[in-house]
Amino acid sequence: MTKAEIRTIVLSKLRLEQDSVVWDVGAGTGSITVEAALTAARGRVYAVECRPEAVELIRSNQRKFAVNNLSIVAGRAPEALLALPSPDRVVIGGSGGELAAILEVVKNRLCPAGVVVLTCATVETLYHSLNCLREMGFQGIEGVGVTITRLKSQGRYHMLEGLNPVFIVSGVQPT
Repeated sequence: MTKAEIRTIVLSKLRLEQDSVVWDVGAGTGSITVEAALTAARGRVYAVECRPEAVELIRSNQRKFAVNNLSIVAGRAPEALLALPSPDRVVIGGSGGELAAILEVVKNRLCPAGVVVLTCATVETLYHSLNCLREMGFQGIEGVGVTITRLKSQGRYHMLEGLNPVFIVSGVQPT
């Protein structure tokens, strides 16, 4: 599950509107999906996920948080994206090794001035994301590295617990 601190930054970079149409590609547990659906209350959010156990977690979270503007798409991107309505916001949390092909579909379908945000847990994904966005002509490309350290109780003391760093990359579709 995407940590709360990372979700906050991703949602900030998405710049969601009340009526945004959002694709969450590689939605995992649906933590970003649910937050996006709550924020874009008059919009529509599509959670695209190929792993059956993850699809069930998204369904469970959809019920738990009572989000009715969320559609779950059980399938593998980029193929699963082809039948969806054109988005104005896209978040890519997982690509299954198909990042360039997914971004190609996103580039062709994303509305003008639409925003794409990617989370990168590896340096290779960061490098590949930046190259793809640049080569495809996205504008305003930004990247931020996030390292989170939490306090963890150890009896009467508190220890620092570091989480794995994540890079968040974003770009804007030219108008």
